[in-house]
This record gives sequence, structure tokens and C-alpha cells, in this order.
Amino acid sequence: MELTIRNLNESDYHNILVDWWVQWGWEPPKRNFLPDNGTGGIIVYDGETPVCAGFIYVTNSDVSWVDWIISNKEYKMKDKRREAIILLISSLSNIAKNSGASYAYALIKNNSLIKTYEDLGYVKGDTYTSEMIKLL
Repeated sequence: MELTIRNLNESDYHNILVDWWVQWGWEPPKRNFLPDNGTGGIIVYDGETPVCAGFIYVTNSDVSWVDWIISNKEYKMKDKRREAIILLISSLSNIAKNSGASYAYALIKNNSLIKTYEDLGYVKGDTYTSEMIKLL
């Protein structure tokens, strides 16, 4: 099948994405932590099967944050999953560029995903940083 992309909608967070984060053993981010309350991103399908999704934060600077990449762990076609993730990150990066951003930023821990970002022209920043979040 051909890969297709669509914008995330209101039901995707609970009906698809939360399950994916749980499949990978991750704590799902709170919906209101995500851009546009969980709809500020895109999802890639292989036919009727959702494969991966990601988000984009638009900021008040020349930076867009392209992140929260997640995939369907039960989707077993690894080469096609990689192709879908490449399409996803490329598309999010193009959205960032078309929205006027000069830089796309990502915060990633997964080595395979880091390699994919590098293959798409991203370069590593500092490696000694720590993720810090404060609940307000």
C-alpha cells in the first residue's frame, strides 16, 4: 500500500496515540502538553493501518519543535515503518519551514530515531543536557 498523511484529529490521542506510548513502555504525555491539545501534528497510514505520528510546536521565535514521534509497535514491517517515519519527520520539517521557522528542534533519546533525524539533515546539539519540566 501507499503511505498517506493526515492531520491529527480530536480522537487520535485517546484512540491511537496513548496505546502506542504504552506499547513502547512510555508514559503518555498529557494531552494539554502537546501542541494544540494533541491535534498539532500529523499521522502516517499504510492503507487503513496507522503507522506513526508526530507533533510540531510553533514558537514565538524562528524555531519550531518537531518531536513526540511515536509509532505503532504492532506494525511489523520494519522497512515500511522506517519509510513512514522518514516521511513523517520530513513532512513535519517542511511544515516548520513553510510556517516561517528557520530552525527545527527535537529532543530525542532513541538511537535509531536520532540516526533518522541525522539522515534528514539534523545535527546533534549538546549531549550533556537534562530534560527539565515544572508543573505550574
